[in-house]
Amino acid sequence: MTQRTHLVVGAGPIGSAVVRRLAAQGDRVRVVTRSGSGPDLPGVEKVAADAADAARMRELAAGSAVVYNCVNPAYHRWATDWPPVAAALLGAAESADAVLVTTANLYGYGHVDRRMTEDMPLVGGYEKADVRNRMWLDALAAHEAGRVRVTEARGADYVGPGAESHLGARVLPKVLAGKKAQVLRSLDTRHTWTYTEDMAMTLVALGSDERAWGRPWHVPSALEMSQREALTRLAEMAGAPAPRLGEYSPVLVRTLGVFIPLMRELPDVAYQMNRDFLMDSSAAQRELGLVPTPADEVLAAHLAPYTGAGSTARHAA
Repeated sequence: MTQRTHLVVGAGPIGSAVVRRLAAQGDRVRVVTRSGSGPDLPGVEKVAADAADAARMRELAAGSAVVYNCVNPAYHRWATDWPPVAAALLGAAESADAVLVTTANLYGYGHVDRRMTEDMPLVGGYEKADVRNRMWLDALAAHEAGRVRVTEARGADYVGPGAESHLGARVLPKVLAGKKAQVLRSLDTRHTWTYTEDMAMTLVALGSDERAWGRPWHVPSALEMSQREALTRLAEMAGAPAPRLGEYSPVLVRTLGVFIPLMRELPDVAYQMNRDFLMDSSAAQRELGLVPTPADEVLAAHLAPYTGAGSTARHAA
């Protein structure tokens, strides 16, 4: 198999997982972050650079077969930080004749009333959704003009080691300690959760499969539970008592938003928890042959950092 070169921009849980997968298959990887961080692995070059610097991104992308956008701007700065980064990486992929594969989410569909599929209209309707939609539509227009090949992987809320999650550091330690934990409303609406390693699996697959280009794909995701169900199962797996759970009131969320930028952003996306928020990922499974990690393996991997146990997840590297 021919060795290829890849540019991965971002080294959070998703970017790092992509780097590990590419390195494991023997490819060369250049990973870019502001600080020059990233996995220490053979064949991996770490570079400190600003992803919004279009000229520098073109320089770093030279010779790459695929450019992976795994950037994660501060949540409250999406409207400011995303447009120049998206434009720089689109231009970098075009200049290198590389495929652009973007890590994306489900915000663009707006306030949905059914299970989400890739052919649903991108109605947006609030700032964060409109930012993500503009990114995709700009990339798709460049693809349709024959300038560059693009695709994106859309995932639900993340679970897995290092993931910022509704089931994560603000909640799970309290559950495991037998203390009462508060979550965003509502505890019993059903939700799709995407494992970080399944997102990485999908991104890598999209970069190498020409059938994937020119359209978005939902990440195969086997975990579909309410917050109550997921936290109860995590407590069972850890041998902890049944969780005592409550819900943050909308008034409290708005009050905390005065002081905490992240909380200030939550009212716009509260609909994702206030009603069932479910994703259909059958297209990627059927057409690309991608298989999601079983739900209990996902939960075990998510739980492991909180209990000191080793991950049992199939896809973890």
